[in-house]
Amino acid sequence: MTDIALDYRTAFDLAPIGLVLSRQRQIVDCNRQVLTMFGATLDQLVGQSFQVLYPTHDEFERTGQRIVASLDAQGWYADDRVMKRVGGPAGCELFWCHVSGRALDPADPHAAGIWAFEDLSSRRPLKLSFTAREREIAALLIEGLTSKQIGKRLLISPRTVDVYRARLMRKVGASTTPELVNKLLAG
Repeated sequence: MTDIALDYRTAFDLAPIGLVLSRQRQIVDCNRQVLTMFGATLDQLVGQSFQVLYPTHDEFERTGQRIVASLDAQGWYADDRVMKRVGGPAGCELFWCHVSGRALDPADPHAAGIWAFEDLSSRRPLKLSFTAREREIAALLIEGLTSKQIGKRLLISPRTVDVYRARLMRKVGASTTPELVNKLLAG
């Protein structure tokens, strides 16, 4: 049996889920699981903005705003979103990712945080081409939010949400919202 030192660094590096420590939306440190998930090297991520992991700059900005608006009193936040692999054989590939974590100071959400990343691509393949806004609305529909709740979270009108929902339904061939959600979950 191998004698492995059981310390915090080992636990961080070998955790079964991707972990990132951040300051001001910059990656301060990450574990091996994050490097594998995003097809990146430590040099490609540490010291970089989280923006390198997003399909577009707008999605990076809107997600940052959504985090600030949605933190609970203890600074916790979680959602499913589409992320972008950095390199490796799947470089620039988009995939569904569950992100959860905690801002260490809820009054200053981006000052410092601990974030967990889980690759959902094996359970939720991304086969269709959606716009950035369609991806955001799809993720919130999957969470079970109504048009009014989505509109409030994204700072758009519920009617605009309905227009995007209709586009998504056409793209996936769904005739009802539950059917749309099922097809989105199935990929």
